[in-house]
Amino acid sequence: MTNDNRGVVYVGDGKVEVRPIGYPKMEDPRGRRIEHGVILKVVSTNICGSDQHMVRGRTTAPEGMVLGHEITGEVIEKGRDVENLALGDIVSVPFNVACGRCRSCQEQHTGVCLNVNPDRAGGAYGYVDMGGWVGGQSEYVLVPYADFNLLRFPDRDRAMEKIRDLTCLSDILPTGFHGAVSAGVAPGRTVYIAGAGPVGLAAAASARLLGAAAVIVGDVNPRRLQHAKAQGFEIADLSLDTPLVDQIEALLGEPEVDCAVDAVGFEARGHGREGARSEAPATVLNALMEVTRVAGHIGIPGLYVTEDPGAVDGAAKLGNLSVRFGLGWAKSHAFHTGQTPVMKYNRQLMQAILWDRINIAEVVNVQVIDLDQAPEGYGEFDAGVPKKFVLDPHGLVPA
Repeated sequence: MTNDNRGVVYVGDGKVEVRPIGYPKMEDPRGRRIEHGVILKVVSTNICGSDQHMVRGRTTAPEGMVLGHEITGEVIEKGRDVENLALGDIVSVPFNVACGRCRSCQEQHTGVCLNVNPDRAGGAYGYVDMGGWVGGQSEYVLVPYADFNLLRFPDRDRAMEKIRDLTCLSDILPTGFHGAVSAGVAPGRTVYIAGAGPVGLAAAASARLLGAAAVIVGDVNPRRLQHAKAQGFEIADLSLDTPLVDQIEALLGEPEVDCAVDAVGFEARGHGREGARSEAPATVLNALMEVTRVAGHIGIPGLYVTEDPGAVDGAAKLGNLSVRFGLGWAKSHAFHTGQTPVMKYNRQLMQAILWDRINIAEVVNVQVIDLDQAPEGYGEFDAGVPKKFVLDPHGLVPA
């Protein structure tokens, strides 16, 4: 078996490189031997908007970090304590690293596991402040607590036929679904989704799966809006000077929606021709409170950070935003934030994919590229192309 391994490494100045990173060991980030893990040969691994935050220098991520938390792979080695997985199994890796043993995990809050990160609750692969677990934009990767964490696909051949869709199970589809569920999307309801990137489109597809009557996606990027429209969603063009409430009223006949999802996060831009040119990190949250009816729910899967070195002002650098919380209180809104507990949803979403209930690869416009093309993929994604870049390190994804 090869001991070689290459991965996508953050090198600073807005750049990534593909470099040798060393073959994974059965050890946790503190060098302790583990027997509950497996080593995966990576079948597919995706570039995420959360990765872009680090590459842009908008977090405290150190140079040299191996990126990637959206992983699908084949089990090629396993520790002696792994009982429910076999060599050759194709599995989806939730981006949350979770032990399965603590109170949070037992209550299905796997996004805030108490045992996988000594500095705070919650762990993730290849992400800043998330426990030091090596990222999966690589050829091989370690997954700890494998029996608990991994979702095994029941049929290898069928899984490979659907791999462009199934690769979305590690993060964006459950995250979009979580946003829709926590926003209270249900049959017949109207929903506004801020952001036409991959997570926003996944939230829109999830809202449709959940039976929403009307799904409106808003963004300032015309190419992403055009793609969202082509997928059958209504759109709100936030680069226009027409206020969002007026655009919603033109679509629905009333200026409010039943529920809303923030799929943008802390790098939000303002609205209108002038506003869209600059950052306004509280814009989305304030807009959602304005357009969501009284007693409505707002799901917030978009990322917000505790430290943002590149923020527009001193308060935002510490995660302090000028949110009109009084408006939300007056309208009796419910807010739900935090990392998505992927395991709460990924099995049912796998079934929805396998039985053709959701065409997520088409909705988010999956484009498969080689591992060596990762720097170009990062560049195109950062430029706002309406694509979800999926890396194929071993040439296993069918054409």
